[in-house]
Formats: sequence, structure tokens, C-alpha cells
Amino acid sequence: MHTIDKRRTIHPEQERLTAKHPELNIVDAQTVASIERGDAEIDKERAAARAQAANKPAHHGHALAGILGPAFVAAVAYVDPGNVAANVTSGARYGYLLVWVLVLANAMSVLIQYQSAKLGIVTGKSLPELLGERMHDAGRFMFFMQAEVIAIATDLAELIGGAIALNLLFGLPLFVGGVVIGAVSTVLLLFEGGKTHRLFEKMVIALLLVITFGFIAGLFIAPPNPADVAGGLIPHFTTTDSVLMASSMLGATVMPHAIYLHSTLVNDHYAGGQAKPSIKRLLDGSKVDVFWALVLAGTVNLSLLILAANSLYGMKGTDSIEGAQHAIVSVLGPVIGTIFSVGLLASSLSSTSVGTYAGSEIMHGLLRIKAPMWACRVVTLVPGLIVLWFAPNPTEALVIGQVILSVGIPFAIIPLMRYTHDKQLMGKWVDGPVKHVIFIAVAALIIALNVLLIVLTVLGKA
Repeated sequence: MHTIDKRRTIHPEQERLTAKHPELNIVDAQTVASIERGDAEIDKERAAARAQAANKPAHHGHALAGILGPAFVAAVAYVDPGNVAANVTSGARYGYLLVWVLVLANAMSVLIQYQSAKLGIVTGKSLPELLGERMHDAGRFMFFMQAEVIAIATDLAELIGGAIALNLLFGLPLFVGGVVIGAVSTVLLLFEGGKTHRLFEKMVIALLLVITFGFIAGLFIAPPNPADVAGGLIPHFTTTDSVLMASSMLGATVMPHAIYLHSTLVNDHYAGGQAKPSIKRLLDGSKVDVFWALVLAGTVNLSLLILAANSLYGMKGTDSIEGAQHAIVSVLGPVIGTIFSVGLLASSLSSTSVGTYAGSEIMHGLLRIKAPMWACRVVTLVPGLIVLWFAPNPTEALVIGQVILSVGIPFAIIPLMRYTHDKQLMGKWVDGPVKHVIFIAVAALIIALNVLLIVLTVLGKA
């Protein structure tokens, strides 16, 4: 008898839906309206979450401190045992004469490492990945083979340096020392990748600080004359041999694996779902990262040269790492000699870990194979252990390894130079004409010096 006008109980949103869709009855309209209100609430929650994330940049690496790190890992390549041997030999033979060479070399390395970081940041891909995308199968395989030989040569120098350090510290045979270095560096590599990548960076940076202390401690015991050091900043030579030494130092400035790896590190730094800052913010932060990392590496190299020039100048037997350490002990005492050996050990551990990391990324980019890190470690470790077992003079093997590294320089630096000047690839971040010309000049100088070093070595004059 008494009827209820159901339309009066209808929510305004339901009236809108029934007017828009006459085929819907009241129950349908209520259901649809409820769903739409739920979707709207979900959208609001998502928008609030995005806004909250945007307002907390420090927790996602947007602050400058969160951007720093990749360049310090790459900088380890500049303080490996091969650099130690070259810088100590230079100072012991020629005093402060070639200080300017190291300063010039460090300036060039800042440009090249920043270019590698820039390529990775802008494209989101590593240099090996970009090469792999642009080469046919046979080309990718051949390129990988030369890069793998370079990785093995890199690891050879670092393994020998570590084995020598353990021999000096604990009297271990070189082969046993090489096995220990291989095992410890493999454990260190377990932290590379994913959410533990930042921990890997921190461990490598800690080793870099140990290297720094180990190689500059002697300067506090026997401080150099600042005027003598400043005199070495004036470019000049004294003999033909000093020209050759300068060529060797400059030619070995840039390590191929450091170029390949840095373009990977800037992206791996944000692995594990961490939010990335804008490209501009990353590039600005990378400039600071590269500058301070290579200032630290350059300081270590200069300290080694200055230490040798100040305390070992004219002494015989400093052409090998063992000879240099014994000379340091005789002049500065056993404590400084031990600290030097600890720095050499840290140099080996950090360098060999970073070198294997680079080899893994080269394989992944060129062959599209993501091999386990321990497998990559075995590939580069075994040849080095064979050399330690059979080679009568490991230092000579280290020199040969440095020459092999020189062969790989053009394969890394020329593609980097081309890609950073590719408008289609880099967009608005492409290198301008002035910067590109500077890069060409630096690349040409490094490649020419590496070719000279190879030729002189083949002729028996290096």
C-alpha cells in the first residue's frame, strides 16, 4: 500500500550513472559507483605515495652524497701494482723530472672517465652493451676476445703485485700468494650487484684509502723539498731514456677496463630498485665524483714518484717492486716498508676485483651472457697463476702485461669518442665541437704513445 520512492535514496553518483547508462538498474548503478569510488581512492593513494617519494630525495640517492662512488671504484685502476712499479722506477731513476707527466696524465684521465660515465648515464647502457648492439655476431665475438685478453693481462699485473706483497709481508711463495689473492678477491666480488652493490663500493673505497695511506706514509717520515717538486712541473726531458719513460707513463694512463666499467658503474649504483635522480643531476654529481676520485688516485701516484725521487734517487735495484720495497726499508725503516707492502696488497685486492667485474660486464654487453662472477674470476685468475708457477721473473711478466694493455686502448677509447659525439644517441647531451676536438686530441696522444711503447718493446728498446 505504501510504496517507497527508491530514486530518493539513490546517491548522486548513481543518478549520474543511470542517466548515462539507462540499461543499468539501481543495483548495477550502486555497484559501478562503488567500484569507481574505490578506483579514485586508489589513484589518490598512488599520487600521495609518488609525492611522498619525490619529497624524500636523500633516501633514494638524489643528494650529492648518494651519487658519489662509481668513479672511486673505477679509480682503483689507476693505482694498481703496475702503476706502483712505473712511478717508483721513474722517481728512482729521474728524480722529480717527470712530475709534470703524471699531472698531465691525471688531467686526461679525468676527461675520459667522465665521458664514460656520461655515456652510461645518458643512454642507460654500458659501452660494451652499445658496442654489442651495433656489431654483427662475428664482430662481437672478436671484440670480446680482445677485451678478454686485456682483462687477463690486467689481472696478471694485479695478481703478481698481490703475490709479491704477501711474499714481502709473510714470506709466502708467489704461487701460494696468488691463490690467496684470488680467493679473497672472489669473496669480495660476492657483494657486487643488487642490493649489496653499495656495500661492494664501500669496501673498494676502503681499500683505496688503505692504498693511499700505505703509499704516502713515507712522505711524512722524509718530507720532500717543495721547491724541487715544483721544479718537476716544468715540462722538459734530459735524456732519450727519460722520453721513453714519459711515453710509458702517459701511454699506460688509461686502462681499457676502467673505460668499459665506468659506464656500467653509474647504472649499477642504483641497482635494487633504487630511484635515480634526473640526468642533469647525475651528470653534475658525476663531475664531482670523477674529479675527487682521480685527484685521490693522482695524489697516490705522485706520492709514489716523489717518495722514490726523495728517498731512492740513484739507488740500484728499484726496477722491480721487491727491489723498491727493500730500498724503502733500508732508507726509511721496516715500519714504512711494511706499510708500503700493506698498500700494495690493498692495491692488488681492489684492482683484481674491479678488473674481474669489468670482464663480467664486457661479456654481458658483447655476448649477452650473464655468467656467474666466480666463473669470470676463474677465467682471469688461472692464466695469472700459471705465470706465477712457471715465470722465473714475475716483474718481466708484469711489463709484458702492461704492453698488452696498450694494445686494447684504441678499442675502448675510439668508440667512446664516437658515441659521445653521436647526436642520435646522446640527444641534447651530445658533445659540442670544442669538447669533441679536445677529446680527439687526448685520444690521439694516448693512442700514439701506446703505439710507440709497443714498437719500442718489440724492438727491445723499452
